[in-house]
Order: sequence, then C-alpha cells, then structure tokens
Amino acid sequence: MSIRALVYGDVDLNIIDGSAIWAQSMTQALAAAGCDTTLLLKSPVRTDRLVAPLVGLPDVTVRRPYEESLARDLGPRGLTPEQAIELITTLDGRQRFDLIVVRGKRLASVAAHTDALKGRLWTYLTDVPQNVPDLSVTAVTELTDIALASRFLLCQTEELRGFLESAVPAACGKSVLFPPTVVVPDGLTASGTAHAPLKLVYTGKFAQAWNTLEMTELPAALAARGTPAELHMIGDKIHRDSPEWAKQMGKALENTPGVVWHGGRPRAEALELSAQCDIGLSWRAPELDASLELSTKVLELGALGLPVVLNRTPMHESLLGADYPLFADGDLDAVADTIALAADPDTYRTAARRCAEASARFTLDRAAERLRSYLGLAFPPRPEGTDAALPLKVVIAGHDLKFFTRLADHLISLPGLEVRLDEWEGLRTHDQYRSRELAAWADVVICEWCGPNALFYAQHKRPGQRLLVRLHRFELYAEWPRKLDIDKVDAIICVSPYYADLTRELAGWPADKVVVVPNWVDVEQLARPKLPGAEYTLGMIGIAPSRKRLDRGLDVLAELRKRDPRYTLAIKTKQPWDYWWIWNRPEERDYYERAYRRIQRSEALSEGVVFDPFGPDVAVWLRRVGFMLSTSDDESFHLAPAECAASGGVPVVLGWPGADTIYSRRWVHESTEAMADAVHAIVTEGRFDAARDAARAEITENYSLRGVSHAWTRLIVAGEHPEPVRLENVGGALTQP
Repeated sequence: MSIRALVYGDVDLNIIDGSAIWAQSMTQALAAAGCDTTLLLKSPVRTDRLVAPLVGLPDVTVRRPYEESLARDLGPRGLTPEQAIELITTLDGRQRFDLIVVRGKRLASVAAHTDALKGRLWTYLTDVPQNVPDLSVTAVTELTDIALASRFLLCQTEELRGFLESAVPAACGKSVLFPPTVVVPDGLTASGTAHAPLKLVYTGKFAQAWNTLEMTELPAALAARGTPAELHMIGDKIHRDSPEWAKQMGKALENTPGVVWHGGRPRAEALELSAQCDIGLSWRAPELDASLELSTKVLELGALGLPVVLNRTPMHESLLGADYPLFADGDLDAVADTIALAADPDTYRTAARRCAEASARFTLDRAAERLRSYLGLAFPPRPEGTDAALPLKVVIAGHDLKFFTRLADHLISLPGLEVRLDEWEGLRTHDQYRSRELAAWADVVICEWCGPNALFYAQHKRPGQRLLVRLHRFELYAEWPRKLDIDKVDAIICVSPYYADLTRELAGWPADKVVVVPNWVDVEQLARPKLPGAEYTLGMIGIAPSRKRLDRGLDVLAELRKRDPRYTLAIKTKQPWDYWWIWNRPEERDYYERAYRRIQRSEALSEGVVFDPFGPDVAVWLRRVGFMLSTSDDESFHLAPAECAASGGVPVVLGWPGADTIYSRRWVHESTEAMADAVHAIVTEGRFDAARDAARAEITENYSLRGVSHAWTRLIVAGEHPEPVRLENVGGALTQP
C-alpha cells in the first residue's frame, strides 16, 4: 500500500507567486516520490492556472472545500488556519494520512496543538523570524512547539536550517533541506542570445521591497545609455500595504513607455512569455538581502536559460559564484549599468550558463529523490521475521535515554514492532508497578545502562523473554555488573571492541555474550557545506572532566599557530563549574585554573581560542570546523571526531587505549606534536579535500545511523550479533588518503 500524503498551504492558488507554486510543486514531488497525494485548497477556485495541471495526474487528488462544501461558515478569503486544521482532522479521520505537509507559521502552530496530528506533520518553514532581534521568547516557544509536533521541519536553505537549529534546540535532528522545486515544460528554453531591443522580464507579485516600481524606470534608464529595452511584467497581485504606492504601481504598469504588462497568466503561459525575453529581474531592496530564503522565480528563469539580475548576497554568491557578472549592487543607475553589461555576448553567455547550472540542482526529479530519502527514514520497511498482525513487543528501560533516543525513534517507526518506554526518574528511582507490568508484557527488554534497571529486569525476566543490556564506561567500574545475573542476559552491548574486551576481562562474563554495536553517527544530518576557512579551525566538543585533556588541545594549537596564525581552536562545551561533581574536586578546579590562566597569558592562545555554548546544534557548529581533536586520556568511543568526519572534516586522534579499534590508523597519532604535523601537512599540501572525503567515507561505512539502526534491529528481532567493524589500517598520519 502506498504512503498517503496530504498537502495544505496557507496560500491562495489563484495568485501566482512563490508560495502558490510551492503547493503545486510539492504535490507533484510527493506524487513522483510514490505517495498517494491529496492537495487541499484554501480558497475557492477563481482561476485554475495552478490547479489545472494537477487534475488528472496519477495518484493526485485535489480537494476543493468551497465547491465540495467540505466546511461551514467559509469566508471570502479562504479557510482560516483553525478551519483548515479542523477540516484536515476530519478528512484524516475518514481515511488516515501517513504524513501531512503544512506551510504557514500560524497554521503550523494550530496543527502542533492538535494531538491527532502530532508526529505526522512535515512542516515547511518560511514565514518565521530570520534574524536574532525578531526571535522573541514567544516566537521561540511557538517554533519549539511546532518542532516537537513535527516529524520533519522542511527548510528551504542551509542558512535557514542553521539559523533555526541555533535558535530552537528542538529543531536539531528534525530539520531537513527541501529547496524550491523548479518545473518547466519540456523543451521550453530561451534563445540563448540577447536581442535588440533588450527584453527584460519580471514575474510575481508587485511590492515595494521587491523594487517593482523602480523596475518600470529601467527602459528609460537603459535608453539613456544607448541600450534600447522593454520590460515585460507578469502578475496581477499588487500589495496594498501603502495605498499611495499601490496606486503608483498600477499607473506605472499601465502607462509607462517601454513597459508591457501581461497581467496574471497561467503558469505555463507565464513561462512561455518569459522564455521569449532576454534577461530576468530579481532586484530587491537591501533589507531583503538578509533573507534566508531562495527565490523560486530566479531558479525558474535560470531553468529557461535566462540570465538573472539579482542582489549580491552570500546565498546568491554560493548559488552562482562570487564572480557572477549580473549582480545588481546599488540604486537604479547601478542596476541599469549592470544590465547594459549583458549586451556583451560573452558576459551574457556566462551569466546564462551559471543560472542554468544552478537551476539544474532544483528539478522535480531532485525533489522527488530527496523526498524518497525522507520517506525511507520516516517509513522504514517491516523487518524480516516480524509480523505486522502480531508485533514483537519491545521495552526500552533506563534513567537517561539521551544516547539511545534516535535508535528508539527508529525502532518505534518500524512496522512489526510495538515499543514502549520505561523512563526511570533516576538511577534507582522508578515506578515499580509500571516496570513490573512492562516486564510481564515484553518479548524483548533493552536496558540502556547496566545499572539498577538491568538488575530489576534480570530479576523479573520471564522464560522465553530476551534481555539486552547496553553497558557504558560509567558502569564498568561500578558495583552493578558484579551483581548482574549474567545467565539472565542474552547480550551485553558495548560500543567499541576495546571496551568489549575490557568488559569480558573485568566482569568475567562469557565472551560470546559481549557484543559490539558501535555508536551511531547521523551522517545525513551532519553532511553540510563547510564555511570558508574551515581548514584552519580545530574543534573540541566537551572539555570536562580533566581527563578530556584540554591542555593537550592547547599544545596542538600553540604548535600550529607558530606556523600559521590563521589556525584557531573552537571549543563547544559546558564549563567545568557547570558540573558540581567536577568543580567540588580541588584537583579538577586546579587543573582548569591552570589551563585558563595559560590561555589568558599567552598572546597566541588568547587570540586563537573561542568558547562556544554547549547545545544540540552540533551540525551547524561543525560547518566551520575542519579538524576535530581527541586528546583524552581514555574514551569508550568518542563520537566528536566521527561527527566531524561525517560533516566533511578530519579526525585528529591521540592514541588513547582502543582508539585504533574505532578509527583507522591514518587518523591516530602518537603525540600532540604529531597531531600538529598531520594537520599542517594536510592543509599546506592541498590534501584537505582528499582527507575529509576519506574520513567521511570511513564513518559512513562503519557508523552511519542507518547501518547501526539495522544492526540493532537484527539483534532485537533475530538475536543476530553484528559483524565487527573492519578498519583499513593504512599507515601513519602523513600517508595520503
């Protein structure tokens, strides 16, 4: 049975603008990804310019609330958010949707507080605060509620995703990219050359910040420069925030020499008119330069083969290149000068090629491929050996599930498994009645931490029930493993081969009961473009307690800054005084006082060390980090270097016990001097890209969330012990990957 999806945007499909085109293209992309897709309209259909292409498409149903009388008390401006969510809930009750895509912050907020829809929302975010001053406490609270209720938050750009995750911790791990989708008719392309007179084209809404009134002055400005031109404007939505401006805009469209106003047109016809022109316009007021959204119109015009005049912004430079020739910087005269440059054939061809290449990354096929990936995460197949009618009953028990959360989410999403959580209030504190009830119910119990929870479930284990216990470094030297009845346990799970061997040695348990399932790395979430200069930024995540050895990280930085002052160390961490059990120990306090005094008194270090607040926005932070240091005395796994590698960085690991069983030897070094040598050699010899590609491939193959989740699934369902990770030991740090 195909996945059933509903799409609703708080947008009017009678008006051709980016938000209306989104509703059309999202519906098309979901259908292309294999979903049985329903598009629910907001307003009565007064023109079917955007709806008509969807009618009759396989696996697409268009529901019209007004024409079908689906709701009562409908006003002339379309469904209110409250009416829309009530109607969605009604339709969902008749035939359940697997996912519900919504667009519009107020609409999403209403949906987030509707219990029946929670967990199935795929929320597309655009009309949200996009700068720090607008992030009020109310706005953050509202976005947090939306994030918690959503399965995914669909973000148009990497910039928007990063800003959202930095401001709203609940968005981390849920924010995924869904850029604008460009759909143009097959074979429709511009001529590829500029003509005389030069035909400029603008499509979309007419608004002050979009400089549409100023655009009408371009034909005269270009004529004064000896470049005959005419401006073709397509659209019929004039913003009326300022009645006086709206009146001026209307007169300019109707009466300005050289301006041809085509009014509102069906999308296909608007694209055909645009293809007959020479240059697209997306010149906007400076206050929009900080926007974290990408214009669908720019991409559409580029897909037609038209070069586009647009503002120079970091996002546009990333899209088209910093040397794109038709960036419009400044006022009307500066823009006219830029357009006049396009009369040069080489300049025109270069700009048209750049726009076409950029737009090729936003096709319907790319959107459908991206959605198929997200659908695979949200709706994994039923594991072999399970029965959807008689699901395997699984309990996950522990006092702190933060290291198991994403694995739990995966298990909960699996058809054929019924998963319940037994979250203990503290290490020894829990609801004994609920725990006993769950012990009597479960087919499989997973104890996260080998603590009192493991002792409890071993004591209450039923015949035929399987008990899996994950042991961390914390418990290995504690009392609980010695008290655990190992005969009641089917598998002890450790995250690394070294600690598995140590567990067998210290606990004396049968070797075959101790298995290795490594920590997971969310490769898909972490794989983001690096920021310029990342190769000169070292990183450390978490520097407490002292066995994390901040002093060694400072040694590496000091050595590197002797060679190049561009090297810096970014430290994302809680401070040691944030942990009472660390700061109350005199030897710990003395260690950090010495380390921080060293930073303060060293000119090289004081200008090269940056402390960043601890938080879940690791993926955003890692965009600026090229190398991750691991300088600890000991680690059970140490996830930070693996996360950095998944993000497109390079692990730099000191040889703590067992390090070479987790990371291949090319990343493991004997001393801080060797670590500094390796970093500098990779940078100065131009091997950063090769090194990070090799690191990412290694981590993806061995520790990806998908792979580790599969290993856990087979262990739970069939008792299969995973194959050990095979690392490629290819020599020392300076060996070229």
